[in-house]
Amino acid sequence: MDAKKFTPLAFLASLGAGGIAVMPFVLMQYTIEHGSGLITRSQLWGMDFTSSYQVSYYYLLEFVMVLFTFIHFALTIIFTIKLLKWMRTDSYPTLIKDPLRNTGILAPLISYLMTMNVLIGPIRYFSPFLSANFSSLFYPAMIFWSLFFLLVMFTEIRLLEISFKNGFDINKINFGWLLHPFLLGMLTVVGTGISAMSSNPDIANIAAFMSLISGSMGIFLLLVKMVILFKSHFQSTGLPEKHFLPSFLIVIPNITLYAISGFRLGHFLESTYGFELGAYFYLVVGLSFAFEIWYMLFGFSLLVDYFRNNHFKEFYVTQWGLICPLVAFAVLGSFAHKIVFTNIVLYVGLVIFMLLTILVYFELLSKHIKCSRSSHAKLSCAV
Repeated sequence: MDAKKFTPLAFLASLGAGGIAVMPFVLMQYTIEHGSGLITRSQLWGMDFTSSYQVSYYYLLEFVMVLFTFIHFALTIIFTIKLLKWMRTDSYPTLIKDPLRNTGILAPLISYLMTMNVLIGPIRYFSPFLSANFSSLFYPAMIFWSLFFLLVMFTEIRLLEISFKNGFDINKINFGWLLHPFLLGMLTVVGTGISAMSSNPDIANIAAFMSLISGSMGIFLLLVKMVILFKSHFQSTGLPEKHFLPSFLIVIPNITLYAISGFRLGHFLESTYGFELGAYFYLVVGLSFAFEIWYMLFGFSLLVDYFRNNHFKEFYVTQWGLICPLVAFAVLGSFAHKIVFTNIVLYVGLVIFMLLTILVYFELLSKHIKCSRSSHAKLSCAV
């Protein structure tokens, strides 16, 4: 596709790959007893496994981490080159000035923040050097995150200013509008991770307070936008256009990010101030996961006809919005497995969910590649 036809929403593909890379890591972190801190490869393979099936299973999880880490970085590089070319066309200022569409510019920022999670999770898991020197990395990580914090806050406030000044037809909004709190949630989850894991109290305190700024803004926007969105949909007749339907589920990654942020902020308060917050963790994770269960069922009930009639025959970039909810649900489910209830049924469900997410990802990637290269006789393609 030429530069003008590029859309920043393509970064949802690299974001999804990063999320899938993190899924096996989080699953092992919260379902395997490995001591304090983040699990490492040496800790895993230092255990005594009772069967060859366990060995094969954990090799499979590691393969998923490696494969999707590679896909994440490959797509990030490819899309960044395309993004820089696109920003030099007149399509960029046109998008920014449109309050109904300018949330698309936030997708690259969310994907770049996901890269930090991939570095902390899968890459550190495989790297003995990073694992051994993890505590010394928080100072440069804090600097990088702070610069990104300024960029995100400037971008968010600029887009909100455009919305207030230009005005728009509120009846035309869709759930893609929730990319605003999604970005702020991703920013916050990285910041609270720094505050929870850093042994330097100054870094921990600064990261925690900055996370309260982005987190409070994100939660405010999430609540306001969800009320407006549901009110708008109840006032309209029927479901929105088919290319907006996958965005119904974007509520789920938002809830996951703010739940994990609250979880990490609790660990910060325990490690830095000596609080005892056992029941707090249960409420934050348990209530959030309970919400996601019924909302996932509700969301997919709305998408039954979409999958039956449209999804497999067409491709539009918003279909990538299906990956993040699946990833987010499985990630928060791993937290719930550790904190709320340890149950084999839940564990098996999380593994099945991970496999489903991988299948959907490759189905979308195949369609994306076909549509990017040329028109495909059996596939309807749209930006």
